[in-house]
Amino acid sequence: MDTHASGVPRPVLEGPDIARVLTRIAHEIVERAKGADDVVLLGIPTRGVFLGRRLAAKLEEITGRKVPVGSLDITMYRDDLRMHPPRALARTEIPGDGIDGRLVVLVDDVLFSGRTIRAALDALNDIGRPRAVQLAVLVDRGHRELPIRADYVGKNLPTSLRETVKVQLAEEDGRDAVLLGAKPTAAAGEQ
Repeated sequence: MDTHASGVPRPVLEGPDIARVLTRIAHEIVERAKGADDVVLLGIPTRGVFLGRRLAAKLEEITGRKVPVGSLDITMYRDDLRMHPPRALARTEIPGDGIDGRLVVLVDDVLFSGRTIRAALDALNDIGRPRAVQLAVLVDRGHRELPIRADYVGKNLPTSLRETVKVQLAEEDGRDAVLLGAKPTAAAGEQ
């Protein structure tokens, strides 16, 4: 897949596309879970939290039932802490009824190497014992380094390692978009 020769990232999903794929993912969760009675959504900061809240709203529209949503900070469980500058800790917020015996759906914006999700699974082990854990992502860009795959994918986006995928959400960035661009030469790390 090519990026713009100008180096300007090009949108591969816009606001209406993102809303549509989140609606589809919400329906898939309901179908696979046979409802949403024991579903808990945990977003991975930063954008996974916003996506988790949007999914919870769509699940409530579909089922008429409020779905617990929280956030799961994985910073201290990353295996690349010494390879990158220190980052601020985000918040972990677990819904009041906890996650024990529940179906936890982790929500993130981009699935890349799988290391973020491995860290999330480690963090979950310290919090409780879900009945099952599933993964919902807005974009799966490939290049997995670990045997992890998403249960719900908004868009499969084959990329090269010379490209970046940037998700913008209105809550954080002022607009909804998924942008594909050329990777800055000095930057590294999981996107």
